[in-house]
Amino acid sequence: MTKIRLLIAEDETLLRHALAQMLGAEADIEVVGQAPNGEAAVVAARAQQPDVVLMDINMPKLDGIEATRQIAQALPECAVVMLTVLDDDDSLFEAVKAGAKGYVLKDAPPEEVLAAIRAAAAGEGFLGPSLVSRVMGEFARISRLRAAAKEVFADLTRREMEILELLGKGMRNRDIAATLYLSEKTVKNHVSAILAKLHVNDRTEAALLAAKHGLADPA
Repeated sequence: MTKIRLLIAEDETLLRHALAQMLGAEADIEVVGQAPNGEAAVVAARAQQPDVVLMDINMPKLDGIEATRQIAQALPECAVVMLTVLDDDDSLFEAVKAGAKGYVLKDAPPEEVLAAIRAAAAGEGFLGPSLVSRVMGEFARISRLRAAAKEVFADLTRREMEILELLGKGMRNRDIAATLYLSEKTVKNHVSAILAKLHVNDRTEAALLAAKHGLADPA
């Protein structure tokens, strides 16, 4: 039997050792390393080349999400499963965007953690049952935002939409011009057209409208 090579990254020493003992007792899992922080996790992953990293989100030196991002870039064949006590949507979606294959809560039963590790090793995604409804809710929210944005910004040209997104990031006309390889005067004309079409008074209102509809984070 080919065992799943597992690296455990967890800053709580007792929990890390308990996980290593519990998971290492499984016939199909070999714990090849332990890391007390995100920075050590990246180093250990490069050295040990594990199949799966069980990664805590909140860790010193380098948080689990950034460590996941670095591991995903350096070792695309290595799957990361996030393990956390945080039950908030921001952490969940940041972990997914960083490249995590699975996400389970620390108070999940052992069989759920094992299922997440085995699914990740097989190249499959895994979400704890309690998280599925929240993910589906987020997808529904994004769909609603896109539908609303399509209606609100229907009169804008593609170029105006690009400029509006950059406005939403707080960029000035000069910076927008440099980013899009346009003259500052051309950008100024586009901004004026955007304000008129959206019926807003200034670029701040336009930026807030863009953020409201998911085009950019408010500056």
